Amino acid sequence: MKSVLVLTRAEAWQQTAIEALRQAVEADGGSIATAVPADLICPLTFNLPDVEFPGQAVFQACCDFDGMRDRVRKFDYGIGSGSHWLPIVHTAKGTLYGEVITTVADAYQQPLHLSDRLRQPLYALGQILMRELAAPPSVYLLQFGLADHAVVFDRLWPFPAAPAIASIGVQLPNLYECHWKCLSHQAIVDLAIAGSADYKTVS
Repeated sequence: MKSVLVLTRAEAWQQTAIEALRQAVEADGGSIATAVPADLICPLTFNLPDVEFPGQAVFQACCDFDGMRDRVRKFDYGIGSGSHWLPIVHTAKGTLYGEVITTVADAYQQPLHLSDRLRQPLYALGQILMRELAAPPSVYLLQFGLADHAVVFDRLWPFPAAPAIASIGVQLPNLYECHWKCLSHQAIVDLAIAGSADYKTVS
């Protein structure tokens, strides 16, 4: 049985995230802790103590927002602020993409359906970043905007940050369940959206 250490900054959204992670970990026979010792470290914040964990180099790269934007510029993507997030579920066996999360009336909502014209370059950027960073299994959120009918890169979150809460009760498995499966090297066959979900569309 594995124990998991979750690192947070005690922000309100993180309590919801921890509860979703707790359910996924305990359903798999593990336990979740707020202090060491632990077999796995599961950061949900950039503000980390001096602790080593797999993926530390990726966290440091993602913390360097300007450096990450310079990397992305080399691949001919625009840079700008964004209020949309592409979930990248990067498993040991491959990468799955969730439906985009957006903001609606000061809340996060999934799914936002993008046209192929927008979705394909977004997926391509996700693949580039996973390869460039030699990213370990995890759930990543690629934050982006839309300018002149094109995708512009904002930043990459190397963990299911606050917007991922929108997936709870909407995406199966939700992004916190996916995160646990990635960290524990379990297979994820598919990502599905509940039939009752309210779709928004951008073409």
